[in-house]
Amino acid sequence: MSTSSQKPGAPHPRDVVIVDGIRTPFAKADTKLKNVHPAELGRVALKELLARTGVDPNVVDEVIVGNTGNPSDAVNIGRVVALNAGIPQRTSAHTVHRNCASALESISTGFDKIKAGMAEVVVSGGTESMSQMPLIYSKEVTKAIGALGGAKSPVQQIAALAGLFGADMKAIAGLLTTSPMARAPYKPRISIVEGLTDPFVGKNMGETAELLAKEWNLSRREQDEFALSSHQKAVAAQKNGVMAQEIVPVYLPPDFKEVVEADVGPRDGQSMEALSKLKPIFDRKTGTVTAGNACPITDGAAMVMVMSREKATQLGLKPKARILSYAFAGLEPERMGLGPVYSTPIALRRAGIDFSDLGVIELNEAFAAQVLACARAFESDSFAREKLDLPKRVGSVDMSKLNINGGAIALGHPVGATGTRLVLTLMKQMQRSNQEFGLATLCIGGGQGGAMILQLEK
Repeated sequence: MSTSSQKPGAPHPRDVVIVDGIRTPFAKADTKLKNVHPAELGRVALKELLARTGVDPNVVDEVIVGNTGNPSDAVNIGRVVALNAGIPQRTSAHTVHRNCASALESISTGFDKIKAGMAEVVVSGGTESMSQMPLIYSKEVTKAIGALGGAKSPVQQIAALAGLFGADMKAIAGLLTTSPMARAPYKPRISIVEGLTDPFVGKNMGETAELLAKEWNLSRREQDEFALSSHQKAVAAQKNGVMAQEIVPVYLPPDFKEVVEADVGPRDGQSMEALSKLKPIFDRKTGTVTAGNACPITDGAAMVMVMSREKATQLGLKPKARILSYAFAGLEPERMGLGPVYSTPIALRRAGIDFSDLGVIELNEAFAAQVLACARAFESDSFAREKLDLPKRVGSVDMSKLNINGGAIALGHPVGATGTRLVLTLMKQMQRSNQEFGLATLCIGGGQGGAMILQLEK
């Protein structure tokens, strides 16, 4: 189908371009990067970006950082990242949050500022440490701990402790028992679990993937085969040095002697046999979504340097890609995985190109079921008419153009950073394969989709 009204115009001084980008390695939560603060991950990426581009920090007008974990000691983490990376104090910085698309939101916000003439140079990116997302205690426990902290005498301390344990030994026994009901007031809630559960429909993200798998008749084998392919492509990209082109090493505290130079996630020995042995984790009786065909929770950061074409020319920088358009769209929260199918046609129309023009596609692999469902929905005439108000399908997905170097099932999905990682990986692959147009797109928890269209600069 044709979604375009006219092709992209000739280069213009107010075009928004990306001059370079970089990211840290992505590491499964509670592994190599577990003790690295998300602000430090962001600092490492931003500092390296400034070094590689040679851009004077004084010319940066704004730093915009995506983040969802919102650490209490760096509430506006964008500002903390900026200052720690050497951005001047007079330069503003802020944090954006759109769940899985937070780091795509950071780029789109920079795009809008530059287009409007409110900025010339913007650093956009995202950072996340899912390892460090906290436990949350009940109001009863936090109130008692607060009272204990304010106690000024032994008597007050005893009274506060009595409040903490329910004022009797039965409560203390309840704390030690294995009974969930007895432990309930004292049992912490896991913030990352709550964050990955939609408050509107009460489903966690894995349950939404199970829904898509059933509705689109996706077999367990199809999902495992897709997951295996993701690992195989990611491992190949590591071995041939392709993935290293977008990664800056991270030295680990406290002595900074150990260094992480590659993603901790891709499995060289992954096999269908190993994947088939894993049990479903969201629907144990009839489900098909497992830990093997879903993305792992992850730590990492990514940054890109965005500016107007005229500013890039003034600074003597050669842009790598032009941002043609972006789009966000909403849908049913319980089917959030189909978000890319909703946002992509809008972005294509705004860019003035067709789906068939795309030479590279980066579609975030939250779940194999979700990606495969998107591929089928993109190709469905009935879905286009009923859900997208389009006369026919958006287009046919050429799987050889999709996630060429693997995706989040192998690399991981640090929620606040992935949007920028997709754009960065897309841009690099467009350069390597000399493809003019590319799409970065992802589903967003809560029932949204995000998409961005790039054009290669030659």
